[in-house]
Amino acid sequence: MRLTDLLHPHLDGVTTVVDATTGGLRLEPYLHLPPGVVLSRDERPIGEGELVLLSYGPDPDLHGTEDDCLAVLERMRPGGRGLLLFGHREPPYHRLLDPLVTHGCQVLRAAPLGYVHLHAGAVFARTDELLPPHDWFGRPVPSDGFATALRIADEYVFADLASRSLRARVLDLEQRAEEAERAREAVHEDGLAERLAAAVREKERLAAALRGARDRVGVLEARVTMLEGSTSLRVGRALVSAARRPGRGMAGLPRELYGLWRGRRRTAKRSVPAKTPAAVDGAALAASDDRLHLVHRALSSAPRDRLVIAGILTDHTAEDFAADAVVNRLLPHDASLLVQRTDPDAVVVQLSACTGEGPWSPAGTGLAPDLDRTLAEVLTEARALGRAIVLWRDGPAAAAPGLTRLAWDAVLDTDTGVRLSRLDPAEHGRERLWEAFRQDSTRVRLAELARLTGAPDPLDGRRVAVLAAPRDRTDAARLVAQVLGQHHRPSEVVVPDPAGLEELDGAGVTVRTGPPTAAWVADWTDPAEDRPDTLLLDLMCAQEHSQADALGRTAADDDYTFVTELTRPLLVRRSLHHAGTPPETWSGAGYRLFAVRGKEPS
Repeated sequence: MRLTDLLHPHLDGVTTVVDATTGGLRLEPYLHLPPGVVLSRDERPIGEGELVLLSYGPDPDLHGTEDDCLAVLERMRPGGRGLLLFGHREPPYHRLLDPLVTHGCQVLRAAPLGYVHLHAGAVFARTDELLPPHDWFGRPVPSDGFATALRIADEYVFADLASRSLRARVLDLEQRAEEAERAREAVHEDGLAERLAAAVREKERLAAALRGARDRVGVLEARVTMLEGSTSLRVGRALVSAARRPGRGMAGLPRELYGLWRGRRRTAKRSVPAKTPAAVDGAALAASDDRLHLVHRALSSAPRDRLVIAGILTDHTAEDFAADAVVNRLLPHDASLLVQRTDPDAVVVQLSACTGEGPWSPAGTGLAPDLDRTLAEVLTEARALGRAIVLWRDGPAAAAPGLTRLAWDAVLDTDTGVRLSRLDPAEHGRERLWEAFRQDSTRVRLAELARLTGAPDPLDGRRVAVLAAPRDRTDAARLVAQVLGQHHRPSEVVVPDPAGLEELDGAGVTVRTGPPTAAWVADWTDPAEDRPDTLLLDLMCAQEHSQADALGRTAADDDYTFVTELTRPLLVRRSLHHAGTPPETWSGAGYRLFAVRGKEPS
């Protein structure tokens, strides 16, 4: 919620808003006060027709202190109103509850705020009688004093019931996390991980020694071959053979020696350079190379900007993950080598890949001890190399109980999501695509994995930069309302002058000048255009569904279909925007264009 959404419903009859904040907050750009309401800053008492702003948070230099709030409450007079802003993620309202009651202040409405440094706000009024509370939409509920008291008491009991169940759930999750951490520490205390790492290092040392021995054997074989072809050895063999059979051997010896001498002279006349020992050694090393050369593997020499996975995955999951990550599938015969050579961010084992069909079936079920042993060796080697190992438990754990006995860095108890290109808008509806985009898509699931491993976030591909050019304060206020009202909020707003857009910074939207840096660019340079709150959500859903390079409207107003021309591009890939080519040439240049018919703005 924006600050204006909380404040404006309570400005009826208010002519002056008094800023009593003592920290570094500058609230004026957030207020957007209507005509007839002025903003002032003084220390006079707050009475009828006035509303005071005060804040309290963890940073005294920014939000102010509790004592500052208590001093403001002492200035309240009957009819005065106030807006209390909290910088805490969990507002410590209990510290101000008694002072509010002592000074006759009733809280009318409290709501969370969507800003980086302000997380909640509460509107209160100084009164001598019980005032009616407000509903979820900020409208007062008409009732007399007794009915109001009953409503407040009943809502308090029900709210406490809901909060108790949530608190119990949080405590349960915290207890499980602590138990898991203790179990992991116990494993480390036993030295199992260290012993396994030492075993892996010893195995690598022995393998290196074996490769060296094979290389030396190859060099010796090459030298023996060279000696066997020498003239001296052949002459010696001829003499030994003649000596063993004097009758026939001595008669043919001169002819054989003469042939060797003639062959040597012919060889000497040839201008063929002799092989150096280094060349012989190199040939021998090449001949004795026992390394496996991987045929199908993803490799990039550019800076890593995508999640890299080495995984035991089903065909369906591997195909879906490959749209947003680099995926290398592990097989029982090359899993260890792949983990070493591909440098993954995470080694992922999908439970369905072990319980269904595939090369790893039925690993973890106890029916294939060799596979279980191979899997344990792969995970041990991955841990020794510093790679995160993750169990993607997309099915019942009882189906593969052996997997639960392995030591995992993280466990994801969820499905692998749905790829938006597999959904048909005509069949499933536009709302289903929106829901999958925000909660159930494959990219969202991979973002959870990236957060666990510290890898590049796949959701960075959804970042949108809005190009705008507000001309005055009215245009700036309109731009702020449209940006913060989007269901898929832009990550940055690019304007010629950032003045008057401080609320966007406070809401976590970067305001900057210069070229856009987000993956997608939306042109909002027309300040008078009405834009629905689902505009960017609809466009990004269509892009992820179609993998198009530009989206917008067409003259025929086609909907969810590829087209050859866009009358109005609404969302463009950043590289295409930087290219500066006219839209009518995009299709001929090989770019994919997609048409979306959005809902009309309300």
